[in-house]
Amino acid sequence: MLPTITFIIPTLNSALVLKSCLNSIKKQDYPKDKIKIFIIDGGSTDSTLKLAHKFSCKIIPNPQKTAEAAKAIGVKQLQTDYVALVDSDNILPTRHWLKKMLLPLMSDSQLIGSEPIKFTYRTNSGYIERYSALLGANDPYAFFTGLYDRYSTLSQKWTGINLETKDFPTHIKITFNPNSPLPTIGANGTIFRTDFIKNNFNSNYFSDIDIISSSLNQSQEPLYFAKVKIGIIHSYCESSFTKFIRKQKRRISDVLTYQSIRKFNWSTTAYSKTNLTFGLYSLSLIFPLIDSVKGYLRHPDPAWFFHPLACLSTFLIYSSVYLKNKLGLNVNYQRTSWKQ
Repeated sequence: MLPTITFIIPTLNSALVLKSCLNSIKKQDYPKDKIKIFIIDGGSTDSTLKLAHKFSCKIIPNPQKTAEAAKAIGVKQLQTDYVALVDSDNILPTRHWLKKMLLPLMSDSQLIGSEPIKFTYRTNSGYIERYSALLGANDPYAFFTGLYDRYSTLSQKWTGINLETKDFPTHIKITFNPNSPLPTIGANGTIFRTDFIKNNFNSNYFSDIDIISSSLNQSQEPLYFAKVKIGIIHSYCESSFTKFIRKQKRRISDVLTYQSIRKFNWSTTAYSKTNLTFGLYSLSLIFPLIDSVKGYLRHPDPAWFFHPLACLSTFLIYSSVYLKNKLGLNVNYQRTSWKQ
């Protein structure tokens, strides 16, 4: 018998991408009565809610507007066996995606969750989407530190962290150990057992990368996770550099703003010693360009040459927001005009 699952999708003026996301869920080769979709909405003024009604989603208000607050609201209402953390700009690439993602979990009770091993590369998509899919990360800083969690054509690995793994035909079984670095697992199609979430979460802020680490810190016991050998589409910023800038500002602002209420300090995992090195790498321009050429030789696509600009802009944004935070200035990213 197939298990029940809830898709949690945070939204805020997400109409431009949400329809494709919901369509891909509805087209799954899976019993419709075993799927629930929670739209946790931060006050959309576009047609987001109209789309949610059309697809028979449960709409739950999110006064705090942030995706992390939305996920916290959603997981507290879970009544299904599993939960899928999906963003509004994600698309499940095949009709069998859900079954393939659940298969390792149904056959191995040790596994707490599963995640696609790669971002699906689409030839005709925007250059920033293609760049992210090829790099294996939406954030070049995560790639530079080795914390990325999707297969990279550049490194030819799915993460830069040395982990204990066991290879199976459909997935890779990973062992996460206490007090060890972790990749940025937890978003863009990650599935968790509901029991694991319920037993390890009690907050108004659900950060994707924190749930595993907080559990490890509390239990001091290993956790087991599956990287499934399929992809997920993340349209991310398409070809909009403006959107890339906006999302990078939001990312670092949220990390700093909500650091005080999180159980786990992301910066310690992110090898904070590499911050200066990343700055030198980015400012040089030549080293990112060399990596662009390496990536292009492995998978020819001009999107690789966004890499120097992605690194430089990320370093400048992260540095400026971090300095403002150190000076005691408000870095909370306002979402009054946010849209996907």
